[in-house]
Amino acid sequence: MNKKIGLKDAISIGIGGMVGGGIFAVLGLAVSLAKGGTPIAFLFAGIIALLTAYSYAKLSKKYPENGGTVKFIHQQFGNGVFAGGINNLLWISYIVMLALYASAFGSYCAELLSVTGEKNIDVRIFQTSIILIALFINYLSVKLVSEIESIAVIIKLLILLAFIGVGFYGLSIHPENLQQLSPKNWESPLLLISGGMVIFVAYEGFELIANSISDLKDKEKNTEKAYFGAVGFVVVLYILIAIVTVGALPFEQIANAEDYVLAKAAEPTLGQIGFTVITITALISTFSAINATILGSGRVNYDIAKDNELPKYFCHEFWGKPIGLLITAVLSILLVNLFNLQSISTAGSVGFLLIFSIVNYIGFKKHKELASKKTIHLIACILCLLAFFTLIIQQYSTNKTGVLIALGIIVFCFVLEFTYKLFNKN
Repeated sequence: MNKKIGLKDAISIGIGGMVGGGIFAVLGLAVSLAKGGTPIAFLFAGIIALLTAYSYAKLSKKYPENGGTVKFIHQQFGNGVFAGGINNLLWISYIVMLALYASAFGSYCAELLSVTGEKNIDVRIFQTSIILIALFINYLSVKLVSEIESIAVIIKLLILLAFIGVGFYGLSIHPENLQQLSPKNWESPLLLISGGMVIFVAYEGFELIANSISDLKDKEKNTEKAYFGAVGFVVVLYILIAIVTVGALPFEQIANAEDYVLAKAAEPTLGQIGFTVITITALISTFSAINATILGSGRVNYDIAKDNELPKYFCHEFWGKPIGLLITAVLSILLVNLFNLQSISTAGSVGFLLIFSIVNYIGFKKHKELASKKTIHLIACILCLLAFFTLIIQQYSTNKTGVLIALGIIVFCFVLEFTYKLFNKN
């Protein structure tokens, strides 16, 4: 169609991908791990995201016609078992993200209805229903998915910025609340890093920019600006949200409202209206994220099958759309109903940290072709791997189920690919 997008559009795609359901789903989890050091935890995760964005920017500029994590991996590793296993992990990680967003939607929805007098509604009803509704919309119209995402990005950013403004106003009236952010209330460095890594899923959406680079005006000048503009903005946004949240509520209240803490943090200054507005924002945001993720993961699944790394069955269509849309939705419904928020978040972060470490390694190996600084790629790769192992070690003592799910998913992806290649040599 030769429709070019500008720098602002590319940055919006990255911001929209990151500020989806992640911040609403995992903020309470981060505070439970890092306490007063939550802004530092978000900063740790943000630094890794920024360094990884450097690799994505350089690779996107070199391979704009292919774009995306799947194709970067093929450029380095071909179409063997390793490449197929990592690409399968990318698809499964999208499924985990869907479950994470659905979990957040269910928690906020149940809490909103409990305020109106509806008690004891099973949250799984909302978790399952929202995925099915989003699936139906994806089958109905891809254009509608895009329009919902565009409107939702504007709404959630405006309200989150207003939340930050109101929050800092509240802190100016009650400066004593800032005591919760003092270093004496920080957890140990290991827990701070672990907290940052558990919520790393809140940053992973910047990789969506790669899919739009081929349409970006003046790619040579704007590619890095698009990645760093999007990630830099979101890092600052998340740190400010973390400061306001920790300063607004005692740790005990945050723990009690872990699944819907952002809405609870609006109550001290704005009362019930603030709680309701943020809750509705969370519902809009997580719904749009579910919509976009179903669409994106269905395409990833289709591309992997087209590259002969999954059975050609996944290239088939159901009601005019790739069968991967339906399979992705069904698997995410199973995941969100079988496991808790922390286990899902851990699995998502582990998957993306491993994928990003490999993308950074590809940048390191190809630094001459990319005309990039190999030291930055190497540091980013090492940090992703260190974060990967730190998260597994720390979470194993408190969240063994989440760690076993995460490692089980990784093993399953490679076994699946090995088995497929073994029986499809011809």
